[in-house]
Amino acid sequence: MLRILTYTKSYKRSAFIALFLMIIELAVELTQPLLMAKIIDEGVLEEDFSVITIWGCVLLGLSLLAFAAGVTNSFFAADLGQGVGFDLRRDLFKKVQDFSDKHFQTLSTPSLVTRITNDVIQIQNLLFMFVRIGLRAPLFIVFALIMAFTINVQLAVILAAGVPLFLVFLFFILTKGVKWFNRVQSKLDQLNTIIRENLTGIRLIKGFNRKDHEEARFQQGNESLVEKNKKALWFMEVAMPVVMLGMNVVILILLFFGAQFLSFGNVQAGEVVAIINYATRILFTFSVFTFLIMVISRGHASSNRIKEVLDQDTPSQNRLQGKSKTLKGAVHFHNVSFERNGERILSDLSFEVLPGQTLGILGETGSGKSSLLHLIPRLYQKDAGTLLLDGEEVEGLDLKQIRNQISLVPQEAHLFSGSVEENIGWGKEGASKEEIMEAAKRSQIHDFINTLPKGYDTQIGQKGVVFSGGQKQRLSIARALVRKPKILILDDSTSALDAHTEKRLLQTLKDQPCTVFIVAQKISSLQGADQILLLHQGRIIAQGTHQELLKTNTYYHDIYQSQQEGVMS
Repeated sequence: MLRILTYTKSYKRSAFIALFLMIIELAVELTQPLLMAKIIDEGVLEEDFSVITIWGCVLLGLSLLAFAAGVTNSFFAADLGQGVGFDLRRDLFKKVQDFSDKHFQTLSTPSLVTRITNDVIQIQNLLFMFVRIGLRAPLFIVFALIMAFTINVQLAVILAAGVPLFLVFLFFILTKGVKWFNRVQSKLDQLNTIIRENLTGIRLIKGFNRKDHEEARFQQGNESLVEKNKKALWFMEVAMPVVMLGMNVVILILLFFGAQFLSFGNVQAGEVVAIINYATRILFTFSVFTFLIMVISRGHASSNRIKEVLDQDTPSQNRLQGKSKTLKGAVHFHNVSFERNGERILSDLSFEVLPGQTLGILGETGSGKSSLLHLIPRLYQKDAGTLLLDGEEVEGLDLKQIRNQISLVPQEAHLFSGSVEENIGWGKEGASKEEIMEAAKRSQIHDFINTLPKGYDTQIGQKGVVFSGGQKQRLSIARALVRKPKILILDDSTSALDAHTEKRLLQTLKDQPCTVFIVAQKISSLQGADQILLLHQGRIIAQGTHQELLKTNTYYHDIYQSQQEGVMS
């Protein structure tokens, strides 16, 4: 929680003003019973109307002051809560942008969405309630007891005897509540996972006719969330009736002894009224406490989840900065190895690609093809060996600058909500319409775009659900080409294209002034490469041109023959 409180420093002014106004409300609330006692003893009982008028006007004026302070307090409390929420969402999103693959294996996407949205809202509510009434509640109890002792010690002792018991009980409820709401947030993560999987895989669900199965899975997750939430709320709600019952018993005892003291003349009527007034206000404060405990429990649970994200070890800005360099496109691997989660993915890779050359990579699923490509723009960090870009160690170069000169088209084409033009232009900030159209032509998608109702202004929709796999891939390649990269990485990015379109695209890429890395499952996609790497279990088992590998490597020859037979059949 301390980590979250550091965010309030930027809103010290709002916090200070809100707390100052809260103190005004507190002072008025503590003074009102004394004024009421004075009106009763010196005005009502003495039948002095002037005392009633004067002190009644004072009481009314103080009430109006408290009202104004409360309204203004809410404004500044909201500014504090919303401001901290804004900063938390900003930093959480920025932190997630720096996450590597291993982070997403620990923290799932639905969980991160919940933390950036729902958990931040809980923190906002906590901060708002704290400066609005959260601090006033315990202060009122303490000072109300002190004021009661200044009025009548005997009655104050009765009041003071019950308060500590209720405070201990509420603290017990608070500690248990934090654990319960941690479970609630975890269940919410699980439900969000189910929702996300269903929304992204809706076509597959319909295709396999698994609608009933998925509805049952959602129902189970939903019921589990409701069950945990109900138990947490039931546990928290039991606090209010228990405290209300206890405080009402205390008030009855005060009334009994107050009547006794009145008959003996040990106390004045106004003093009894003031003590009872303090007791009833403490009772109301305890009812507020039970609500605050729920807010605090949720906020504390959420703060731990937010802190878990913010405390993730990601590369510092200093580690990302380095030597500026305009790349030509030469890439040199020398005994490079890479591990993930303790498992060796790549072992002792050594090869060199000259500027403007095309390197094809072939291998079975899990052989490390994508991992190799992700090492070049430092999406993954190698564990051993040397990786040079134009003769410079990749870790010594400015990360932002080298990524601006590298384009990566991943296996799964991802499109953003927006127009076709915006999606292609996303690859280069400030790209002109002419540059976007040229990139579309090179990726063989321009003619198709012109058939759309609004051409380049056609709205794609979330994740491009109205486009085929091949169309998505070509749009993704256009996005990569628009930035005119020095190194172009295609990670099995032509698999959904027909043979004719793929051939034209690959021919166009040969004319691009950049180094090209192509991962493909079909040898026909790699035949024109300057050299081909054959990977097996993270190792290079052969490398050379297509013709060289056909002559020297039996494994490569067998793959080629099987694919040729498949084409012939």
